[in-house]
Amino acid sequence: MFKGLLITNANDQRKCELAQIDEKDLPDGDVLIRVEYSTINYKDGLAITGKGPVVRKYPMVPGIDGAGVVEESSHAQFKASDRVVLNGWGVGEGHWGCLAQKARLKGDWLIPLPKAFTPRQAMAIGTAGYTAALCVLALEKHGVTPDKGEILVTGASGGVGSVAIALLAKRGYKVAASTGRVNEADYLKSLGAIEVIDRNTLSAPGKPLGKERWAGAVDTLGSHTLANVCATTKYCGVVSCCGLAQGMDFPSTMAPFILRGVTLAGIDSVMAPKPARIAAWDRLASDLDPAKLELITHEIGLADAIQAGHDIVAGKIRGRLVVNVSA
Repeated sequence: MFKGLLITNANDQRKCELAQIDEKDLPDGDVLIRVEYSTINYKDGLAITGKGPVVRKYPMVPGIDGAGVVEESSHAQFKASDRVVLNGWGVGEGHWGCLAQKARLKGDWLIPLPKAFTPRQAMAIGTAGYTAALCVLALEKHGVTPDKGEILVTGASGGVGSVAIALLAKRGYKVAASTGRVNEADYLKSLGAIEVIDRNTLSAPGKPLGKERWAGAVDTLGSHTLANVCATTKYCGVVSCCGLAQGMDFPSTMAPFILRGVTLAGIDSVMAPKPARIAAWDRLASDLDPAKLELITHEIGLADAIQAGHDIVAGKIRGRLVVNVSA
């Protein structure tokens, strides 16, 4: 038996609670890992609270991220005692996840824990940081270099935004941070932002085109914010979009794309192929300052993860939450 969060839905009575789970009830997989650390992402919050259609079947253990040690493996690439990292692949949605002390997973979903990071640091990064790295790599792939101008990061106080700022600043980009918590200005500037913008300047309905300002952007919000970001992006600028915290809608026009040649680069971290994952983690290993990572990280125990899920959906979480599943 081991501890884990368990989401059930019996007779339309949905609940998430800390429970004792029997190892024999774990789903199929060719690698059994002892989870050391997990984390709370926005998607985990939606699963825990039920405020989004994340969980596809019940019962479900949430937790789209995990880092731990292999206990048993029939997969060719992994053996007992290997340290591994999981991000995404529908875990915590359709397959039991890592907000528990054990997880049985498919080896094809795992990558070796990068030598630059401890399991705790890997979960301080988590899907949020790995997604941020994918966003930055997409900007570079499309030719956005530091000399092209300012980069905007929306949802800057969150996990994706915080890591994106740190990675961009390390490469010499001038970063503007948009947030609903302007009282976090000192924190955002400590990560490398040169300016902090109130999100209200971007979140309301806007014009099809605005004054050109951004060479590129990392957007985590969607909806009117994404539309306004595209409308104010420079000619041939690039916007990486990876989130929908404001909404799934995109109330824009074709104007930014056919009149200014703006590129909207969609970022999917869930099903990204292994080479893209490794490239993202390599960038994190080279560019993410461990001191800045610690600055954005707060550790909690497994018993605190349910409340943390509610808090992240309510926009109350700054940076990254690491879950010590043994605490």
